[in-house]
Amino acid sequence: MPFIVLDSDKPFYMRGLKKYKEDKMFLIDTIKHEQDLYESIVNEMLNFKLDDE
Repeated sequence: MPFIVLDSDKPFYMRGLKKYKEDKMFLIDTIKHEQDLYESIVNEMLNFKLDDE
């Protein structure tokens, strides 16, 4: 699943990258969170309906 790191979550992502050797799960959890957000946005777009339908 692709993901986009939101500006508000960038510090968490950067920390995860910097501390990956010491704490792999922090980065993994951050990416999973961003993937969940991305999936939610995509699902909203897929469920979009025009008034003419």
